[in-house]
Amino acid sequence: MMDVNEIRQYLPHRYPFLLVDRVIELNLNESIIAYKNVTINEPFFNGHFPNHPVMPGVLIIEAMAQAAGILGFKTMDKKPEDGSIYYFVGSDKARFKRPVVPGDRLQLEAKIVTEKRGIWKFECRATVDGQLACSATILCADRKI
Repeated sequence: MMDVNEIRQYLPHRYPFLLVDRVIELNLNESIIAYKNVTINEPFFNGHFPNHPVMPGVLIIEAMAQAAGILGFKTMDKKPEDGSIYYFVGSDKARFKRPVVPGDRLQLEAKIVTEKRGIWKFECRATVDGQLACSATILCADRKI
């Protein structure tokens, strides 16, 4: 388990762009399960859409990439403070199956598929109450800063 204070050691993101609240399971070299509590206080709900608030799909993908980033950093035993950054460099096969709305707990799952020369490939899923909200293949690159 990781709380938000430990998560902040492994991700360079900060409010309002830190999209992982807690890690509930982490298997190095394998997988992660984390979550994001979605609240009406999120800044993006002011414009997406005020009378029917829905979490933007790009932010769901970003949340999955952040969970994958934690898994990658922990697996490599690195932190951003070590001079490394983990860029989100691509996504394939993204599919959205249900809207994510205020009050939802978005569960984020990522599994390592491959790693070659610092390019990591993850199979990711985001669910709400066991229902698939989004799935995608996500690519991240570990680079020195």
